[in-house]
Amino acid sequence: MKRYIQYSLLYAAFFLALAACKKDYRDPSGPSSKEAYSTPITLANDAVGLQAWYVKDRVGLLYTTVAAGSLLTGETFVTNPGNTDEAQIGTGGNSILNTNSIVTGIWNVTNKIRYEADSILRTTNVIVTEKDFASGIICYAAIFKALAVGIQANFWEQVPDGSGRPDNINTDVKFIPGKQGYTLAVATLDNAITAVTATPISASFDVYAPDSVNIINTLYALKARYALYAGDYATALAAANKVDLKVRSTLSFNPQVTNPIFTLVTATNNIYNVVDSSMGLPVGLQPSLVDQRVPFYIVRPPSNKPRFNINGFFRSNVSSVPIYLPGEIMLIKAECYARQHNVPNGLIELNKVVTKKPSDDAFGIGAALPPVVAATETELLKLIYQHRRIELFMGAQELEDSRRFERPVAERKRNYFPYPFVERNDNPNTPADPAF
Repeated sequence: MKRYIQYSLLYAAFFLALAACKKDYRDPSGPSSKEAYSTPITLANDAVGLQAWYVKDRVGLLYTTVAAGSLLTGETFVTNPGNTDEAQIGTGGNSILNTNSIVTGIWNVTNKIRYEADSILRTTNVIVTEKDFASGIICYAAIFKALAVGIQANFWEQVPDGSGRPDNINTDVKFIPGKQGYTLAVATLDNAITAVTATPISASFDVYAPDSVNIINTLYALKARYALYAGDYATALAAANKVDLKVRSTLSFNPQVTNPIFTLVTATNNIYNVVDSSMGLPVGLQPSLVDQRVPFYIVRPPSNKPRFNINGFFRSNVSSVPIYLPGEIMLIKAECYARQHNVPNGLIELNKVVTKKPSDDAFGIGAALPPVVAATETELLKLIYQHRRIELFMGAQELEDSRRFERPVAERKRNYFPYPFVERNDNPNTPADPAF
């Protein structure tokens, strides 16, 4: 991989120093903020380096969000109860403590990424005179800021509002409802889209950005995702229509920087694993026995030990992980039409996913099933939910889907996480923990 990984892993040394939103996220052993954001090169490295925080081992957001989402919705189960923090989430409810390392880790790393991204976005147009190079920095920082805000809104009822200057470290940050957090993510992406539309990204920025991330498609795909979650269906549909479904955009790995879920989970079977081929869905929503997405995501080892094992994007130490899937974009379109009471067009978009063959998909994901039928909006939304859960299996979107589609509470082990003590102890504006 390119040098962004090497540069960014320097940040990992001070992970344990992260704390509440008002805290100083600067590394006391590293460069000052003035030095870190002083040149176009350092800004580019900082922007691209946000990805390393996203994928870093057991503390990165890739591991923690997939673990949290899959355990809370019954897609996976804890194989070794000695992994106390995963076991708490697998049990759910009040068993999830404010000191849980996964909960605290998601909170700390998302706030770290937001802090760094805001610093980069605030500084870029002041420091970088080449507008086409600045576009690359702005877009890359915006992608990971939007992901961080979206993850917070996925797992917490309220999120930091982000209205203050990120360098005002002595301010007790206020909170906004999670739905407004999704709107904030969309606004961040819109700012980047405006910048890159005015001035396309220069080839010189490609020296810093990994080839695996398609910046333009990712901006629109994430905008579609978070506008949908915010309930802005017209905006979500328009953004989804701008995504090229044949283009892959992924987080890539190599033998030195490995896929953390394969390395920690799949290869060991010592933390958590998939429950079975029902994919965590109740009777009536479970996948068809001939749905070809099931063997894509779940494998049955020849030894039958374990009976079922993780496959898909966590099948090897160098497996790339998509930032979004073509099927997700299709399902966003289907849901946008359905929620705007356009059942016929919603059904057309849904059936593009249902009938899609693996050979027709950029990642090889395809159900290859006959078309489904829905006569009412309610029937259509139920089918969309079912196929989102199958198409996006272990994709860290399950909890938001379960709430948004108003599935029975019994189908999830908690609605939202409690707020970590590292926030509550230092920020008097921290909301009360949700009851469930």
